[in-house]
Amino acid sequence: MPLTSDSGQRGKLKIFLGYAAGVGKTYQMLKEANELKRSGRDVVIGYFEPHGRPDTIAKAEALEVVPRRVTAYKGASFADMDTEAILARHPEVCVVDEFPHTNIPGSERKKRWQDVSILLDHGIDVLTTMNIQHLESLNDQVWQISGIRVRETIPDWVLKQADEVVMIDLTPRALLNRLGRGVVYSPDKAARAKANFFKEETLVALRELALRETAHEVNIRHLQTGESSLERHEDVLRGRSLSSDVGPERILIHVTSDPASARLIRRGKRVADYLGADCLAVSILKPGRHLKSDEREKLEQHLNFARNMQIETRELQGEDIAEVLVEFARRNQVTQIFLSHPDRRKWPPLLRRTLDHRVVHLARDMRVVIVADRQRTRKNAATTGKP
Repeated sequence: MPLTSDSGQRGKLKIFLGYAAGVGKTYQMLKEANELKRSGRDVVIGYFEPHGRPDTIAKAEALEVVPRRVTAYKGASFADMDTEAILARHPEVCVVDEFPHTNIPGSERKKRWQDVSILLDHGIDVLTTMNIQHLESLNDQVWQISGIRVRETIPDWVLKQADEVVMIDLTPRALLNRLGRGVVYSPDKAARAKANFFKEETLVALRELALRETAHEVNIRHLQTGESSLERHEDVLRGRSLSSDVGPERILIHVTSDPASARLIRRGKRVADYLGADCLAVSILKPGRHLKSDEREKLEQHLNFARNMQIETRELQGEDIAEVLVEFARRNQVTQIFLSHPDRRKWPPLLRRTLDHRVVHLARDMRVVIVADRQRTRKNAATTGKP
């Protein structure tokens, strides 16, 4: 019997994770859906994006499809998943492709993962797909690897709530071979793909991210020996071992209106997740100081961004920002403080690096991590001619 919302049981979420289009996520998801149907489960397709791939389309032919909802937007019609129709049909299992998708403006929910959450709340099991580059905390790393800023992301906590995460793996060479044979995209789209995500060095790096994330999700990293992958790739712990026995970790992120705060929040949250640590974020303003409207808006965006990543936030006041930050950290048993590297060009000569130097001086019993904005560093070097 299918579960109902009255049963109090939430549906189970299974994510098929890959590192690029064409590795076989949707194919494997539909293969499992067919197996579940043969075993007697009531299975429907809520949303499926075939991309013209015959083998994948064939896997969907035996499954019931809930018709999409057509929405008009800016003079055009768009067909998207009809969450309400799925709830009315109430299957045991629903297949939902492209988990991070952004819905058409005006939809009841902004993101497809929020629609999926509604299905789960009503006791419907969901099979879904996503690529590693859509994970919010990896957004900066993916941009550094590929030169492309991914706009559709999901918060890390959504992935962590999944009951099962399965990595669908394919070597970059094999994927490029599939791309060349026209299995992944049409020839014109394949040519564009090769100039973006489908460069071999980019695929190798994205695959490593996906493998590492999957290993983390199933706690394989606890079995590793030697240098941890976190220390190798995150470049923020600076030699500190994951097996440190100094007690539970608590991470504090200093949030400002500076655009670099978004990068800092991602980095701090990712390290907190790897360490299994609590994560806090604070903004500090001097009493009587009023931010310009654009600065206030940017600060609020950063604080809301932190809250969306399930980081507890506080807004504090004090004349000495470094002192207030460290005092708050000490009261809350913080072990690591994350700061953005200051943009020296905007600071008077006598005040440059004052905040981070003072925090380091005051927080001698804590680790202070100063995260540089690599894009800004490169721009500064180009302007000054210094490395």
